[in-house]
Amino acid sequence: MLDASILFPSVLNGLTTGAVYALIALGLTLIYGVLHIINFAHGAALMVALYAVYLLKAHLGLDPYLALPLLVPGMFALGYALQRGVINRASHGKDENILLVTLGLAIVLENLALMFFKSDTRTIETAYTLATVQIGPAFIALPKLVAFGGALVASAVLLAVVHRTDLGRAIRAVAKEKQGARLVGIDVDHVYAMSFGIGLACLGAAACFLLPAYYVNPQVGSGFVLVAFTIVVLGGMGSFTGALTGGLLIGVVESLCGLLLGESLGQIGIFAIFIAVLLFRPQGLFGARA
Repeated sequence: MLDASILFPSVLNGLTTGAVYALIALGLTLIYGVLHIINFAHGAALMVALYAVYLLKAHLGLDPYLALPLLVPGMFALGYALQRGVINRASHGKDENILLVTLGLAIVLENLALMFFKSDTRTIETAYTLATVQIGPAFIALPKLVAFGGALVASAVLLAVVHRTDLGRAIRAVAKEKQGARLVGIDVDHVYAMSFGIGLACLGAAACFLLPAYYVNPQVGSGFVLVAFTIVVLGGMGSFTGALTGGLLIGVVESLCGLLLGESLGQIGIFAIFIAVLLFRPQGLFGARA
């Protein structure tokens, strides 16, 4: 039996990590919910956002948190442009083509990063990188605590946009019935591009919260996107509530498995849950049966 003084910090650490996982998964969920495709370029887009934060800090001295007003709209614009100018044009309306296009985009982005940055791992240093905050018996790194709060706020903003705005109503209409939405005057292609842009904007926010305590290299997105896919399946494909809850749960599972099995084996629990969900509840925790 683990002592509470060890268990509590581990759970708290898992929650702080899980909130960022949830933010990344929410972007993936939004794209799947509207376009009904898996975005294989999601991890590569996160890598691009992390490099952008790194360059802003390394060359302009801009703090990662202060980069939020630049990164979020910048990643939104990138997502909108990619969907409208590349994915939509190349797919010709076929879902299988969209999968191949996003996979191709991931390969191109990762190889461009290799060309410009090599395979070196980059980090940044801030005045608060090694700072800690005591919560009960636990000491939590300040960047992780900020990331937890920031990710929850960003997730709340996304949910408010989807459920309380005209854009959100259009997004939900297109997700439910594309042809019906087009018949009542909704510009479906614009909604697709907006959804893709918002999904990448989530990655811009996640990158700003991650980098003070994390690193970036051309392959960094692969690990995150695997976890994000697991969260989307766990919560239920297209479910925002499921993505948020699943992200927090996966963060705690990873932390506890790392405590019990060692840090290098921490993600075993994540993929064990993934297999169990596919076997016993394939619609996910909050998904509906087809």
